[in-house]
Amino acid sequence: MLTTTAAITAFTTIFVMIDAPGLTPIFLSMTHGMSAAHRRLVAIRACLVSLGLMMFFLFLGQAVLDFIGISIPAFRIAGGVLLFLTALDMLFERRQTRRRTSAEGALDPSHDPSVFPLGIPLIVGPGLITTLILLASTSEGALGLAVVAAMAIINIGIVFVTFLAAPSIGKLLGTTGLNVMTRLLGMFLAALAVQFILDGIRSANLMG
Repeated sequence: MLTTTAAITAFTTIFVMIDAPGLTPIFLSMTHGMSAAHRRLVAIRACLVSLGLMMFFLFLGQAVLDFIGISIPAFRIAGGVLLFLTALDMLFERRQTRRRTSAEGALDPSHDPSVFPLGIPLIVGPGLITTLILLASTSEGALGLAVVAAMAIINIGIVFVTFLAAPSIGKLLGTTGLNVMTRLLGMFLAALAVQFILDGIRSANLMG
């Protein structure tokens, strides 16, 4: 039961942070004019790069914190605040505006967008990096890390499928549908962010 709860929490948090539906219009604009095969290649590269970055921060993020000398409670609180700000951006569309700006700045007919800006920072941004380190710090042993890694892989799979289906999804949902979905994800993320902050304060009190 505990493993199932951890899996649900990890999946939901990562899913909300990546916001695959919100990436759909950006992916469409960055691959406009490409053939289906070329678009698929860009999607594969972006997802592989993102997955590699996610595994790095999931398994080595804690070591980086230890080296710098930051405690887990402090990082949980700071991470929760960052996640909450990200949620506000999603609720008020500021996140999408920044994503479009980053994407437009990198648009170039000769440029492959799979690594930048798709892989980083659009898929693996500061918020997701924070989330992965927080999830790793709260996981129980190797099994817990394996569960989080599995949820990360599943989410990247969802991103890949979303990218491939981007033209159809864009037509189906429309601009209004994508905006509604982004706001709903923002509400869930806000609640998870508050939970991270409460857990950090609780842990700090226990350590004190």
